[in-house]
Amino acid sequence: MLTTLLLVTATLAAPASQDTLSPAARRVLADVRFLADDRQEGRGVGTAGLNRAGAYIRDAFSRAGFQASFQDFTISPDAPAVLHTTLGGTATRNVVAVLPGTSAAFRGGVVVIGAHYDHLGLGGFGAMDPDSTGRVHNGADDNASGTAALLEVARLLGHRRPGRTIVLVAFSGEELGTLGSSYFVQHALPQPVDSIYAMLNMDMVGRLRNARLLALGAATAKEFPALLDSLNTAPRFDLRASGDGWGPSDHAVFFAARRPVLHFFTDLHEDYHRSTDDWDKINASGIAQVARFVGDIAWTLANRAGPLTFVDAPRPQASAGGGSGYGAYLGTIPDMTGSPGGVRITGVRAGSPAEQAGLKAGDVITVIGAKVVANLYDKTEALRSHQAGDTVVIVVKRDGAEQRVTAVLGKRAS
Repeated sequence: MLTTLLLVTATLAAPASQDTLSPAARRVLADVRFLADDRQEGRGVGTAGLNRAGAYIRDAFSRAGFQASFQDFTISPDAPAVLHTTLGGTATRNVVAVLPGTSAAFRGGVVVIGAHYDHLGLGGFGAMDPDSTGRVHNGADDNASGTAALLEVARLLGHRRPGRTIVLVAFSGEELGTLGSSYFVQHALPQPVDSIYAMLNMDMVGRLRNARLLALGAATAKEFPALLDSLNTAPRFDLRASGDGWGPSDHAVFFAARRPVLHFFTDLHEDYHRSTDDWDKINASGIAQVARFVGDIAWTLANRAGPLTFVDAPRPQASAGGGSGYGAYLGTIPDMTGSPGGVRITGVRAGSPAEQAGLKAGDVITVIGAKVVANLYDKTEALRSHQAGDTVVIVVKRDGAEQRVTAVLGKRAS
């Protein structure tokens, strides 16, 4: 997931034995294990491991019955992340697969399903674990899980005859600033971007817990809530569907082009952007369940009569006077389903400034220092305005009462 996402932690029960997995779960687990193997070098842009992963994805798309190809592009030297990564001029590629539509009435319409397959390589820029540079960051959940789900969607939909064209895209360069999805929107289709009927994104779907699945972007088309509810059949998710189409992943590029989007996400955890995000912590049955749900949604959209009613929303604005980079480190786990009037947290990272200050699950952060915190964007800007070692007063709502705690902010890994 894109590196501007806030640091969080969570726990996950041990995955089921492979002997108990369904055939679909065994397939997605095999895909995750290949993509998140140390030999893929953390799938960093410019590595041989990312190239091997791309070839693996293309071949799997082809076997599933899609017309698969590479979409090559070169990272611009003035891309913002290049200030940190020196990857200007580096060649990389999206992997694109097409299942042509068959309906004359829907000719030109496209349903896009995407997931990014790059990750952080050997750490450094974007990594959240201190002193991790040089260690492989396998990114099993972020985002080998979404890529494995995408391959399973290909198996579910391949060799079928949709009304609208279905396009699967494994994006590169997401961790550097949604570079692959931006290139795709600008260059991929012979039709204008308006031909995209909807975009479905799977980013971090490998840690399903208590059947809880987030469908962010549900407010980007008036028809989405009813559609999601109608397809959420047994085994049902505890589906949290809400929100506009902005967010730190590839779907936001499509929303910026005024297309309806949905981002499927099983929430954050303590291994996010750390070298500990490995395959053995993956819920393979959960990935298979997400893939089937997303496949059903895609198939319904590909054959649905009538347009979707797009609902726009303003782009979140950075606060004036905020700092740059990631800012100081607090170590809370935000509740990604949202919390009006603040940021609810579901826990804190062990040993973090948040834990030392006495913050705990259920607290709703409303103020950090001089900054009022109404949402995650405000929280990010508040931390960006401080440096490691700063002492700040944090105001929280706890059990209906307002409390103040004092935290000494830490240093975020870079």
